[in-house]
Amino acid sequence: MDYQTTVSINEDQKSKKPKKKATTYNTKPTPAFVGASWTALCLGMVSYCIGLWNANMLLNEKGYYFTILLFGLFSVISVQKSVRDKLENVPVTEIYYGISWFTSVAAIALLVIGLWNADLELSEKGFYGMSFTLSLFAAIAVQKNTRDIAFLSNEKTDNV
Repeated sequence: MDYQTTVSINEDQKSKKPKKKATTYNTKPTPAFVGASWTALCLGMVSYCIGLWNANMLLNEKGYYFTILLFGLFSVISVQKSVRDKLENVPVTEIYYGISWFTSVAAIALLVIGLWNADLELSEKGFYGMSFTLSLFAAIAVQKNTRDIAFLSNEKTDNV
């Protein structure tokens, strides 16, 4: 048997997925949000570091936790940047995107494993976990604000 089908132009167009439109951002972050983001970042990092300074642990343990903080901050900023780049249709390699997510999860997992096995009071473990989480969240917010302000500044100079 020989079957022959015809597809109308309307049916063919319906089957195609519409392309993603580039989202435009035109709202500048408020000074209050920018200030709150920077304050949260500084508060989280300084609290974490003061806790490490005063902790009764070996120097190599302090170095481990400090390195995890730096590693986590860099990782979440990389995730925020790559997600934002994809949103703005800026090319991002899948390997970089995947590595940035992997390293963010790894930093959190390393902190959890370290605290789980640490000989610390439960309140100290909670303190490190919460100051670490505050620092990571604030780093994402600071990166977003910085990117939004730079984007809007460039857009205004292009329109002038």
